[in-house]
Amino acid sequence: MDTLVFTVFALAALIGGFVSGFSGFAMGLVVSGVWLHIITPMQTATLIAGYGLLTQGYGIYKLRHVLDLRKAWPLALGTVIGIPIGVGILAYLNPVHLRFGVGMLLLIYAIYGLARPVFAPLKIGTGADIAIGISNGMLGGLTGLGGVISTISCQWRGWPKDVQRAVFQPVLFIAFVVISLSQAAAGTLTKETLMLYAMGVPFMVAGLWSGFKLFGTIKDETFRKTVLALLLFAGLSLIVSIPPFSFR
Repeated sequence: MDTLVFTVFALAALIGGFVSGFSGFAMGLVVSGVWLHIITPMQTATLIAGYGLLTQGYGIYKLRHVLDLRKAWPLALGTVIGIPIGVGILAYLNPVHLRFGVGMLLLIYAIYGLARPVFAPLKIGTGADIAIGISNGMLGGLTGLGGVISTISCQWRGWPKDVQRAVFQPVLFIAFVVISLSQAAAGTLTKETLMLYAMGVPFMVAGLWSGFKLFGTIKDETFRKTVLALLLFAGLSLIVSIPPFSFR
């Protein structure tokens, strides 16, 4: 890897870490748009999962004072169930139609949320949480967006920003554990990929640290709008990634 390529790789890791530190998710959305141009898709997917363990683990540690596994476990359990289901049914769905449909739903939700006041808090039971988690995992298996639905469901409850992150970050961590184990079983953890991971760690950690510092200064409403803006970006990324004339 020459100097220019490494600089681009490291900068993406720094920004991805910052976004994750600030919002608790979306690191993969940020880095994939850059890394897919300079390293292979398999390396990109493997690094995102590996760095996801780092970013979510760091977030869980920083928010350990508000961590409540009673709130997180139903979503986590559902997510573990849903990931292989999503991967399994992917072969039977048109990926173009799927990405477009999910992208449009995220756009509508994010635009609606940004255009109106805070949603009225909802009370969601354990059974519904497991179902939400299954949907979250299925979406992750189908599109790679493994934390979107759980993040949205935490917004619906009207929890403070710290509590929201203390719930959806453990769910994301569990999702990345499942994904990483699957990748390891598939043999994607090559020596070259592990070297790339080690090279990017300092930049990812620096971004995480600075993002979390900024997170500590913002208000709940600012956090809500930040999450909605990132969901908007996620929806756009799904739609833009569709090759031209794919609907013909």
